[in-house]
Amino acid sequence: MTLKRSLFPIILLAFVPGPALAWPAETMTALSRDARRLLPRSLSRLLGERETQIRREIDRFPPDIVRALAVEIPGGRLQPETLAALDYETGRVVTLLKEGRVSEGLLRLGGLLRVPADIADPILVGVPGGWPAGVPREYYALLDANLDRMPVVLDDSEALEVTREHLPELWQSMLDRSHLQAPVIRTELFRDGRLVDHRRLDYRSPAWAVASLSYSRAVTGIAATWLAVWREARGDTTSMRTPVAVTPQDREVTAKTHIPENRRQHDR
Repeated sequence: MTLKRSLFPIILLAFVPGPALAWPAETMTALSRDARRLLPRSLSRLLGERETQIRREIDRFPPDIVRALAVEIPGGRLQPETLAALDYETGRVVTLLKEGRVSEGLLRLGGLLRVPADIADPILVGVPGGWPAGVPREYYALLDANLDRMPVVLDDSEALEVTREHLPELWQSMLDRSHLQAPVIRTELFRDGRLVDHRRLDYRSPAWAVASLSYSRAVTGIAATWLAVWREARGDTTSMRTPVAVTPQDREVTAKTHIPENRRQHDR
């Protein structure tokens, strides 16, 4: 009886389809490139040289973990079994790098992008009752149309110092914030029973703000995950860029307020 009860969740998960990568493909590339800007130059270069192969590695991320995340991300809590599987994956990367199997280790390191990217995606987090038809499409269209104007900020000032041992706490913290912000998307993009065209929203919209914050949260989480594993493997951590601290300033916002274009996509 005990054996059957313990096996039931595993059998059930086998029938839960893993989600397609929710962030659009172009956004996934931008996430990777922006995250690399927070890394030591040597690691950034090594991952950048393997960008195409890493995309394929992300698609091959262990299906059992993908299926588990598909259940746990909307549920709001990463379960011990899933975290143990992720610990094995990150530990395997450390082992490969320490054994000198650098190229294989770097590809698997790059593939870990899948975890923080999924956790930071408010569409995967969902809302009670599910998304009204068309809302995910309009949200991603809003993000895609405005990404170049969304500043990339360090979502957590201590994230880049996290050790591999403490990655579960970082991921859960990211998931908690994603759950707090996801309902804003429904409120802004589905009003009075009707879908709102993303072209009607600009930087003054709360949905625009959530898209910007979610993107930065993903970038921060990806960089933090890569760094935590890289450090444990005794990788080179010199020549890291120092994030620029920006102090908020009181300023009247009007319809004519200019939002400068963010040209980070030209910085490879």
